[in-house]
Amino acid sequence: MPMIRLDDLSLHLEESGAGEPVLLLHGLGSSGRDWEFVAPGLATHHRVLVPDVRGHGRSDKPEGPYGVPLFARDMAALCARLGLTRVHVVGLSMGGMIGFQLAVERPALVRSLTVINSGPDMVARTPGMRLMFATRMLLLKTLGPRMLARLIAPKLFPKPEQAELRRRVEESIGANEPDAYQRATRGLVGWSVLERLKEISCPVLVLASDHDYTPLSAKKAYASLLADARLLELRDSRHAAPIDQPGQILEAVKGFFAEVEGPAHGERGVG
Repeated sequence: MPMIRLDDLSLHLEESGAGEPVLLLHGLGSSGRDWEFVAPGLATHHRVLVPDVRGHGRSDKPEGPYGVPLFARDMAALCARLGLTRVHVVGLSMGGMIGFQLAVERPALVRSLTVINSGPDMVARTPGMRLMFATRMLLLKTLGPRMLARLIAPKLFPKPEQAELRRRVEESIGANEPDAYQRATRGLVGWSVLERLKEISCPVLVLASDHDYTPLSAKKAYASLLADARLLELRDSRHAAPIDQPGQILEAVKGFFAEVEGPAHGERGVG
């Protein structure tokens, strides 16, 4: 698939299907491969766009600081380059943060927002959170992406039958360019649009895994601040839900899109 040239970089983009556009945004240190079990199901009735974010996957990794606002500007520029004016945005973890940023900065662009195991801020408000962030950065600097991936993989996919999924995440995270991964990680810490949630008027679907890093109560708390939000719990799932529970993701997201797009879309058979 093509590299899409923007002003200062090229982004790798996978595209499939036809219909209303859907932008799938991956997590930190990952790539569009986060969505390979979900994208085909969505592409039966939608135009599905799966980019690798700046500094990740096969996209360019230019110098300079990274951060959620920059990633969001890249995604808005990508949509403009493709002539898209209204898109369903679906984001996992860091991708959800980018989605929140788009929803507050470019509300006319975001037709709906789905956030999976994510939230509207990454502010270390407690000593425990500050320690967690510092530990993650230290491990990344001292061990590098490959060793860090070996620590992360068993937490994402702990079951014996998930050996292949563990191998996949080790390969994906381990392939990161160390400097770009550090800059991307550093760019998330301290980010927040929590105080701007009241500005988000588009429909929002919050999907929360029952075994995610952060509790369901945290997702309920921010969902209650949104004007038009609904929350669903994903069963027997951990942080990388599009990989460990793609069926539940598809069922929830397709139902949400049918609701947002209205009866005319539902009559075409999307459920």
